[in-house]
Amino acid sequence: MGELVETSLDGHVALLRLNRPEARNALSPEAMELLAGELERLDPDPGVRCVVIAGSDEVFAAGGDSKATSERSFGEALRHPAASFWRRVAAVKTPTIAAVSGYALGGGCELALACDMIVASDTARFGQPEITLGIIPGGGGTQRLARVLGKQRAMEYVLTGRRFDAATALEMGLVNRVVEEGRWLQEAIELARRVAERPPIAARLAKQAVIAAEETALSVGLESERRLYELAMATEDRVEGLRAFNEKREPHFEGR
Repeated sequence: MGELVETSLDGHVALLRLNRPEARNALSPEAMELLAGELERLDPDPGVRCVVIAGSDEVFAAGGDSKATSERSFGEALRHPAASFWRRVAAVKTPTIAAVSGYALGGGCELALACDMIVASDTARFGQPEITLGIIPGGGGTQRLARVLGKQRAMEYVLTGRRFDAATALEMGLVNRVVEEGRWLQEAIELARRVAERPPIAARLAKQAVIAAEETALSVGLESERRLYELAMATEDRVEGLRAFNEKREPHFEGR
């Protein structure tokens, strides 16, 4: 069996692919640790400007290991890697894109939601089916769905466990774009390349500013945005960007 998480680099774009086909890419403790570890390893690398997280054509990730979950005691649940995994993913400063094809259920849906953008195949199916197992989402599903879909729609999907397709996800604003089967990964990587062409310091600051809009009051978010703007103004990339604009040429951003 190969690595549970396969890493490859294409210029300034890193691709992390979940590789547990026999378990439908279920987020086992080992897979969680490897994925979080790779994200943390890549995050400070100045050569990595965007990260794409993907699964296979058939499944992005089908949640956790239901057999292991059923046998887990309360104490074991408190010590489970999932308790810290989601915080580690959320702490990544590099822009992230989920490339979703097939099923993104339970923890798989939560992993996609934890990314900054989502590109979906028209075969994608999303859902938080935890309620049908006698539990609730524990990786941010209730919180992120409510922020994207609104309370009423989030309540419906969380309380019924019902799945929804890529077209519905696009209509509700959950995904950035839906592409035909076979082009989902290519489209996600192309989007990542466009992000990677931007000044990397400014991209990280912009990510922080948008997250502040989601997590704080408007007045706090505006103050955060201004502070981050001032940091961007102090970079060499800002000088290069304005100079290139005035000279009518493509900018060359160095991340300084």
